[in-house]
Amino acid sequence: MITEDNDNNGPASILLIDDHPLLRKGVKQLIELDSQLLVIGEASNAEEGITQAKQLEPDLILLDLNMPEINGIETLKLLRDAGVASRVVVFTVSDNEEDVIAALKAGADGYLLKDMEPEDLLSNLNQAALGKMVISERLSAMLAQALQSNRKRTGPDISSLSPREKQIIKLIAGGLPNKLIARKLNITEGTVKVHVKHLFKKLNLRSRVEVAVWAVQEGLG
Repeated sequence: MITEDNDNNGPASILLIDDHPLLRKGVKQLIELDSQLLVIGEASNAEEGITQAKQLEPDLILLDLNMPEINGIETLKLLRDAGVASRVVVFTVSDNEEDVIAALKAGADGYLLKDMEPEDLLSNLNQAALGKMVISERLSAMLAQALQSNRKRTGPDISSLSPREKQIIKLIAGGLPNKLIARKLNITEGTVKVHVKHLFKKLNLRSRVEVAVWAVQEGLG
């Protein structure tokens, strides 16, 4: 599996999980135009995708939401339960608020719509491969509103966070991956990962996107 310094270690590896062969072919052909990205596997269903994800350990998984038998949300949960550490970006036609929220709560690292421009898809995939959060532009405002309205009143108080945790949240909100956060704070990447894991648990959140939105709402972003 390629590290976050993809620019120094060759192209970022990508696994496509989508039940439409024609779409997989089109996306693969598009990705082939970008020397920083490389499709190393394709799967047409959840079971095949999970097997390949564990075997290939791709940097990035592009996951369809609407698949027969096991949908994208359940597939994402199964990937995380199986210990797959790859970044997972949902790639779908659905701009439904419930779908976006469900994907992020299940641990997605991004949510992109299939009607986006090809060059925008490549740009977002490169950003995602570097550890940054990606979400289609028109969904950002809706996402912030939805998370704000759904936030529990008994949720975590900002005062419960330590100064170090607040620093890390600000950097996550800025889209920085763990390696760059470690450099900025002069601590090890392992220490950052421990902090991030504790933050997810403390804030009852599942993804860096949710942490970033929460940070903006609390004035930390």
